[in-house]
Amino acid sequence: MNLNSHAIFTLYAVYGILLKVMASKGKVRGISGQHPLVQNVTVTEGGTANMTCRVEYNDNTSLQWSNPAQQTLFFGDKKALRDNRIELIRASWSELTISIHDTTLFDEGMYTCSLFTMPVKIAKAYLTVLGVPEKPKIEGLMKPAVEGDQITLTCLTRGSKPAADLRWFRNEKEVKGAKEVNASGNTFTVRSSLQLHVDRRDDGVAYTCRVDHEALLQAPQQTTEVLEVHYAPRVEIAHSLAIPQEGQYLKLDCVSQGNPSPDPVMWTKDGVEILDLGRVIVEGRELTFTSLNKTDNGTYRCEASNHLGTSSDEYVLYVYEEPTTLPPSTTLPFHPTSPDSTALLGTHATDPTVTGYRDEDLAGGLKRNAFGGVSDSHKL
Repeated sequence: MNLNSHAIFTLYAVYGILLKVMASKGKVRGISGQHPLVQNVTVTEGGTANMTCRVEYNDNTSLQWSNPAQQTLFFGDKKALRDNRIELIRASWSELTISIHDTTLFDEGMYTCSLFTMPVKIAKAYLTVLGVPEKPKIEGLMKPAVEGDQITLTCLTRGSKPAADLRWFRNEKEVKGAKEVNASGNTFTVRSSLQLHVDRRDDGVAYTCRVDHEALLQAPQQTTEVLEVHYAPRVEIAHSLAIPQEGQYLKLDCVSQGNPSPDPVMWTKDGVEILDLGRVIVEGRELTFTSLNKTDNGTYRCEASNHLGTSSDEYVLYVYEEPTTLPPSTTLPFHPTSPDSTALLGTHATDPTVTGYRDEDLAGGLKRNAFGGVSDSHKL
């Protein structure tokens, strides 16, 4: 920025002559309370700063704005500094307002408004230029991470003035990081680090770093990274029946969790791989029995693997006989009780309460015949 030295010199020469003429006539005097009034201004870098100087009482005395380097910007409505960013907004005996467009950090400082009374009165206003922080960057992310790894996520932003604040969020919950601030010329570089001991619960979790700064009140800057964690599978067999019985439909589901997904899984029965047999269907993670029978009894094993390991689970299948209803007796009425769970599970119980016979019937040598009645065992 260059001064128009000739213009400034001419202005001051003319002003000096006027002062002398008016002083000789006794016209120049200071009015009680006559003083320039200004306010401090804060602007975001790249924005526009309006600098206003007002005088409540003025006896036709000129106002002047000067920058921190004491270079005259405007003397009344006359521009003194060749800087296209600086423009006149209003010039009168009671007000001098100028604007500075596309402000930079170098525009910051103490500006002076001068009222050319005898003596000259001044007022100072500080222009603060806020450095806008850059959009934060997250460094140190491993894709993919492996369960059990120790990793450090670092969030970095440059260009803030004053120093910005960095905040971490795990999904939407705030977590605390370690902050570091370094000066870089007129601005600051801010880092925040987050230590993680990753496990499978971190898979798919969004880690967000947000910059808080007074220059970003309307639109805070933030960056989000989604953590991918690889981990060994875990397997569990889920079954559709609590008590499998002959003729029923049964589905075994191999529920496996792992990343990468352990697909396909392997089904075996008593150590031998199961093949599709029509009545027994193997489809992906599911093993289906369309109609159970006793030949299905055995130990079923589901096994899943990825590059980090192998996991398996077992299910012991015992198919119980289908419960039957006995016809009523034609020779000796009796009232059988409902079979308990042991009878339903196929155990061969001899408790009389299971069959419905009385102790005295057994003692007398009675025996159940094929029609549900009883006969004298001595006659058989």
